[in-house]
Amino acid sequence: MSLRRSVLLRPLLGAVGLVVLFGGWEAAIRLGWVPFGLLPAPSSLGPAWLDELRSGAWIQAIRDSLTHYLSGLLIGSVTGAVLGLLCGAVPVLDGLLSGVVRVLRPIPGLAWVPFAILWFGLNTAGATFVIAISVFWINFYAAYGAVQAIDPDLYEVAASFGHGGFWGRLRTVVIPASAPGLLAGLRTGLGQAWMSVVAAELFGVPGIGARMMQASSLLATDLVVVYMLTMALLYAVTDTLFMLVRRRLLGWQG
Repeated sequence: MSLRRSVLLRPLLGAVGLVVLFGGWEAAIRLGWVPFGLLPAPSSLGPAWLDELRSGAWIQAIRDSLTHYLSGLLIGSVTGAVLGLLCGAVPVLDGLLSGVVRVLRPIPGLAWVPFAILWFGLNTAGATFVIAISVFWINFYAAYGAVQAIDPDLYEVAASFGHGGFWGRLRTVVIPASAPGLLAGLRTGLGQAWMSVVAAELFGVPGIGARMMQASSLLATDLVVVYMLTMALLYAVTDTLFMLVRRRLLGWQG
């Protein structure tokens, strides 16, 4: 199979898979194979979404969630990547922080929610903090692993061209050689940040997660699924945009 044909066939197969999923789901509801109330029928999602759209709730929820999503993603990604690069490049710093990393790494973002409320209150800053924590470790280990995987011979080559100091090695070897790993961590963080949105909004911060919790408390399962699909759509958009940027940044790889 030619490469071009394969590229065209993949989206088609993906569309067929979605049709089978939603078609089988609708059939299971209509035939009574799923107990009433456990799942909404796909045919009910359109009207539910239109009601949310007309009321302005859907657009407002997206706007609210994007505010702390983007802030948390930026803060967690930058701090995680920078600290990961430094720990990978500076053995003394790596050893100094190794114990701290082992203690804090296993703690999930959800566990920080009580402290987010105490430190920041019920606002966007608290939600941003929870998302940033969730994204931080992904980028930290992606950057750390990328630096550890650099061929030592590259440092010798850099030194032979007069870039033997720390900042010279960082600029000419560490950052360029670790770029693919850094971007891989950032892409993973894009999805993790959306997964953290619901946890970040559990305590009442407005957004998609909060709207889902309100809908679930009213047993409005159609709205819950609408916002689940909304998050999936937003992730698909952000991931697609990121891949376009990544392709441009790593064009030198051929």
